[in-house]
Amino acid sequence: WDRCQTPSVKGISATTGQEQQVSAQEKQVLEDLEMPLARRQTETLFQEQPKTGNPYLEDTLLRSYLKTHLPPKVLEEVDQDLERFGTRLLTKIQPLGWECELNPPVFRQYDAWGQRVDRIDTCSAWRRMKEISAEEGLIAEAYERRYSNWSRLYQAVKLYLFSSSSGGFNCPLAMTDGAARVIESLGIPGSLKDAFDHLTSRDPKKFWTSGQWMTERRGGSDVANGTETVARRQPDGTYRLYGFKWFTSAADSDVTLTLARIADAEGQCPQGSKGLSLFFLRVRDEEGKLNNIQVQRLKDKLGTRQMATAELWLQGARAELVEGRGVASISNMLNITRIHNVIGAVAAMRRMISLSREYACRRVAFGKLLKDHPLHMQTIARMEVQVRGAFLLLMEIVRLLGLAETNLASEQDQLLLRLLIPVAKLYTGKQASAVAVEAMESFGGQGYMEDTGLPVILRDTLVLSIWEGTTNILSLDVLRSLAKSQGQVMAVFLSTVQKKLEVALGTAELAPAVQRTRAALGSLTQFLQKAGPEPTMTMELAARDFSYSLARIYTGALLMEHAARPGASSTDTCAALRWCHQELCPVATESGFGSYGAGAALQDSSLVYGGS
Repeated sequence: WDRCQTPSVKGISATTGQEQQVSAQEKQVLEDLEMPLARRQTETLFQEQPKTGNPYLEDTLLRSYLKTHLPPKVLEEVDQDLERFGTRLLTKIQPLGWECELNPPVFRQYDAWGQRVDRIDTCSAWRRMKEISAEEGLIAEAYERRYSNWSRLYQAVKLYLFSSSSGGFNCPLAMTDGAARVIESLGIPGSLKDAFDHLTSRDPKKFWTSGQWMTERRGGSDVANGTETVARRQPDGTYRLYGFKWFTSAADSDVTLTLARIADAEGQCPQGSKGLSLFFLRVRDEEGKLNNIQVQRLKDKLGTRQMATAELWLQGARAELVEGRGVASISNMLNITRIHNVIGAVAAMRRMISLSREYACRRVAFGKLLKDHPLHMQTIARMEVQVRGAFLLLMEIVRLLGLAETNLASEQDQLLLRLLIPVAKLYTGKQASAVAVEAMESFGGQGYMEDTGLPVILRDTLVLSIWEGTTNILSLDVLRSLAKSQGQVMAVFLSTVQKKLEVALGTAELAPAVQRTRAALGSLTQFLQKAGPEPTMTMELAARDFSYSLARIYTGALLMEHAARPGASSTDTCAALRWCHQELCPVATESGFGSYGAGAALQDSSLVYGGS
């Protein structure tokens, strides 16, 4: 709060702590309001706009994390680049992001002469975002591996800083990153080498973005039963795709990956997940014409309006078969896009809290600044604890991903990564929505005004619990990771948390948090023993609370580990203590009330449909 000074009103200079001058300001405002309209000297709102600085330099948690974990030489290079990037975000990229919001894409189905063109027009700021993404290496950084296993973490940090200023361009970057990862995981087949080079290029003239066309009319997350698109093999070995894609984000992308069912000689298609294959296609040909694709319409969405999301008809679109095991192949893409979802959630929370914190230094209410009202500060502090926990969880995931991508991950690391990706995605999506609403409220009525930009952040945040799998879908995915590993993943989870708690034991102030976390681990273990190893109704009903328990326990351990490092601040300790003061194992609490049995399922149905 060192920068905070009481704002000047009507030319009256005031400094922090001079309450008489603040009172004089309020008196002057009241006198103005009593004047006839023609005599009023001020017709604007007496509030100052919150102004944040370089997002990298102002993010003390980010900088302390990098200082703690990165090798010194890597830190030196990365620190310089991130400070430069932060300045570019503040001066150049943020204005472009607002331009993207003000100028959403427009669909032109016909030209002036009645010819069908199906053109999606985007604004110049959106196109500039694509160029900047290439220049900054926002995809390339992860695949060049300049810093070995730390390259993925460095890329995630840049995306985290970029996200809230990107005008929605973080979404096509997520899918581009996912497509590049799929191609890399397959060994970069020769036929896709050119595409991989474009997707990971730093040259704005060569850089491509990718879509991810999975959702169909019957689809959503159930791609195994919802995919109706048919692929017909051609004499030259390529395929023609026929079908309807119900929800295609970033429809202006250059290429895409999509799922389809290969028809046999009789025209029959295998059903279920095993019948799905993964295809790569160019959206347009060299002349810019659509690849036998028709755009039916753009979606009218609540948020992310800066980005074109369309309904598309594939009417013989030429495509290349990437992999016959479509669902297995697409899992690599989903892992990346879910991590990007976490990045967007953490970035949105950080942005809202930064604005709220800055506003509290400027806004005067009831004779003093908002920052001098204890209840207001408590509210912001609670949000800060949430974003700190989410940030450390994000960093943990990308650290593990970096190890996995450079063949440095142990089997335990890989199991933990498989578990934490859905856990982090589902939990941070919920966190972001709650924090965005709370932060908006901290601005009072101004938070509800469109031209402040705050409603944009809120709207764009709400999709984060839906994109890449809803909370319930991901909770069930957490259960699948347990079943597939035959319990090994939970053993790794428990042992990893215990190791972090042992580190925290060296800091006396953290003792209460360590004690509560150990108790939560005990409750979690008891629940698992009671539930048994086989999938049951109990585990399905408990899936969401179980996933929340994993998120809270692991995040608490990360906060304690960060607070126990040499040079940690009292703020780090406070955040760990406050996080661990909440209910860390809600699944144990609810199971005590019989919320997960067959009887509970009947009660749920009765409550929903039974009426009064």
